[in-house]
Amino acid sequence: MNIRTNIKTVGVIGTGTMGSGIAQVFAQAGRKVLMYDSRPGAVDHAIVSIEKSLDKLVGKEKITREAANAALANLKSVPMSEMRQVDLLIEAIFEDPAAKRELYTALAPVIPPDVVFASNTSSISISELGAASGRPELFIGMHFFNPVPLMKLVEVVVGLRTAEPVVELTMNLAKELGKVPHRVKDHPGFVSNRVLMPMINEAIACYADGVADAATIDEIMKLGMNHPMGPLALADLIGLDICLNIMEVLHRDLGDDRYRPTPLLRTMVRAGLLGRKSGKGFYTYENP
Repeated sequence: MNIRTNIKTVGVIGTGTMGSGIAQVFAQAGRKVLMYDSRPGAVDHAIVSIEKSLDKLVGKEKITREAANAALANLKSVPMSEMRQVDLLIEAIFEDPAAKRELYTALAPVIPPDVVFASNTSSISISELGAASGRPELFIGMHFFNPVPLMKLVEVVVGLRTAEPVVELTMNLAKELGKVPHRVKDHPGFVSNRVLMPMINEAIACYADGVADAATIDEIMKLGMNHPMGPLALADLIGLDICLNIMEVLHRDLGDDRYRPTPLLRTMVRAGLLGRKSGKGFYTYENP
């Protein structure tokens, strides 16, 4: 089995909050990043967002202006067909297994057979996605955390058929990005979301039951449990639609009612109250 290990060009498909963050950290690490998104204008919007993020890092003297300019120069918007140039592919589209399978089918004739394929999925089975990709031995989970440029953790999720050299390559690459990788087995929600999402779900239930208002719930968790951010503010940051999607995956795949999404979470998503990205969730935001 041949695996491409000299990673000079990285493809990122899906350029929302997570995809743009992933593109930024690879660009800052000196990799050429090819970006694709099926939504018109999404890549251009992502590059503008990355430029603002880099400007903030320059303003805080975390990086130099020269380093920021070099990172921006590493970013390029391309059609899917140009992904044949990549040495590593990272998929960061919405958490929908059907949409991911459709994407993988379209990519199959494009991506060279020795290229490792990573998914940033936060809950969907890596073994399932690996089978859908047509290259299960070269498929792995690379779960970054929001905001990607600042958060150190990468969950490296190993599918049942993921080859060990692919795991080693991914762990080392994460370290080169300045991240701290931790290897976990393929399991619904992995470690992070299997622990986090039920806590967020229960905080929403407390809010729905009128136990306390959102700010009080969050302050209790911050002051009493030493969390840097309360669970409801964190849900707004993640996106309530993403939280609901992950809870549904946990509930379906683990078959335990403790993972059943609270009704208020479903109602808020149906109402378009998604958190920061919509301007309103448990809190109101002026600049979503």
